Amino acid sequence: MRERRRLRMGILALVSLLLLGAVPLYFGLRTLSRDPVFDSLDALDVPSWATVKTVDNVSGSRWCLQDCRLRERTVESQRAPKETAQAYEQALTRDGWRRWKVTRCPEQRAQGSYTCWRRDELTLDLWVREPTCAPPPVNGQPAPPPAPTPAAGKCAGSLVSVKVRNAIDDERTRPQPSTDPSLTGEDPYPTLTDDPLGEQTRSPS
Repeated sequence: MRERRRLRMGILALVSLLLLGAVPLYFGLRTLSRDPVFDSLDALDVPSWATVKTVDNVSGSRWCLQDCRLRERTVESQRAPKETAQAYEQALTRDGWRRWKVTRCPEQRAQGSYTCWRRDELTLDLWVREPTCAPPPVNGQPAPPPAPTPAAGKCAGSLVSVKVRNAIDDERTRPQPSTDPSLTGEDPYPTLTDDPLGEQTRSPS
């Protein structure tokens, strides 16, 4: 009888340990597999018509091993780019994001509405534009609308791109060169003045 009681107590203790360890393990794995930045983007108070279809992409390391993590989200909206951009900008402001006025926003010329934001240790790029099925502009002017077809409704709405980076990995948070871009075409990388070989450093052409 004593052996049976000991066996039962051992089984109960083992089951209790498994149950107590399974819950933290489950939430721990869930936290590691799901980036909290995407959870905050999901919590943005944007209308349902502005989040019809969402595609997420992640690259880099969360702990900035070699490359810091880059979060990219592409969203389809049912309404025009102007109305969609206003909805996202208002949602970001309510969520604590602040407009970030930086020279390299965007880093390259982009059509549509492109704004940059900062919150805590993160930076966010918001790009709202016409859907890719829309014809490109001709000579700086919008292309004439195509003839109406049954599939023309698929080109309505807008496309939203959100890119979130760690501020420490965002080059725009670092001191920028003072070279006038109108003279060089683009800002060159800063040159090292203390050449260990004692050779004169060539200026960028």
